[in-house]
Amino acid sequence: MHNVDRRWKGPLAGLAVAASALLTASCSGTPATGTAPASAEKPAAASPPTITVTPADAAKKVRPEKRVVIAAADGALQEVTVTAKGDQEPVDGKFDAAKSRWVSSGPLKPATTYTVTATAQGPGGPAEHTSTFTTLKPARELTIADVTPSLKGEKVGVGAPIIVTFNQSVGDRRAVEKALKVEAEKPVQGAWRWLADNRIIYRTAKYWPAHQTVTFTADLEGVRAARDMYGVKDVTKTIKIGAKVISTVDARKKTMIVKRDGKTVKKMLISAGKATTREYTTTSGVHLTMEKANPVRMISPGRKKGDPEYYDVMINHAVRISNSGEYVHAKDNVWAQGRQNVSHGCINARPDQARWFYDTMQRGDVVIVKGTSRDLEWNNGWGYWQMPFKQWKKGSALS
Repeated sequence: MHNVDRRWKGPLAGLAVAASALLTASCSGTPATGTAPASAEKPAAASPPTITVTPADAAKKVRPEKRVVIAAADGALQEVTVTAKGDQEPVDGKFDAAKSRWVSSGPLKPATTYTVTATAQGPGGPAEHTSTFTTLKPARELTIADVTPSLKGEKVGVGAPIIVTFNQSVGDRRAVEKALKVEAEKPVQGAWRWLADNRIIYRTAKYWPAHQTVTFTADLEGVRAARDMYGVKDVTKTIKIGAKVISTVDARKKTMIVKRDGKTVKKMLISAGKATTREYTTTSGVHLTMEKANPVRMISPGRKKGDPEYYDVMINHAVRISNSGEYVHAKDNVWAQGRQNVSHGCINARPDQARWFYDTMQRGDVVIVKGTSRDLEWNNGWGYWQMPFKQWKKGSALS
């Protein structure tokens, strides 16, 4: 057989070799001259901020002491409004430094629907949020039953306490006391003291400066006072402090001197308790005028008719200064006044002078009695000045 040479002999042989060389070069990983580069990937578009709100939308029975929290992710909060149905003023709150979070700063109203609106801005654009929630209706409602003194148009003395009585017994005294505020035009140090679960009293360290206005505020709405009990109403009372009236009774000298704003305005001869028994001994100490009536029926405590010490009489122009039956009142026994103590514990004065005292007194005026063997108890009537202020403050839930 003949050997056959199978190599390409034709005129295109050179081209085939060149093409082979070119293909080899392309597979080596080196781009060929003039080849276009691969196109770069486009970055994904940023998303708008995400706004989250606690309590959640349509939440029911939200506890009033819970805070409303609004947060923004991937952006900053711009505007936040939380409004109770029927209210014009929005709920107070604060942003953090980055404005990524807003938190309400006080309790909410019970049994109330709130609307939340919020806007935020981020690299991905703006975002908006609207939602609602409703707070629970408390099983028990805490309100203020009485504030004394707070009669319309009344001016009170410089020793006057502020006595607040609630309609319910308070379990969380601290939370309730924190909601109480006293602001005076002429400020002076003072403190609250609890006398019972439903009563708290404010007393100053020194007498109120005279001739000013004091404002008492109880921001109770939404305050948790006990289990299933919340405050449901805020209260504000204005108290007018009048002249500084200080009366000094000297049971030894049988005199009573009345000073108004530092000037003596009346000198009275009096007769105090005869001190044959403890009950007939006038108490020494700082008393406050509490109330007045004309006349007052006075009956001997614990004694029956036939007892030599029994009495049942009507007394004119009587001003109460304690709860143990002590009054400054009228008595037509001028033979004893200034000479002898013959009363059952009261301080009696000439009828015309007693009437003057009755007509000019302010609740909370100071009556200082000295010269007897019995001290006024701090919780006898408004005897609160008998307790040192350092000790008084210990009765506060915040001390």
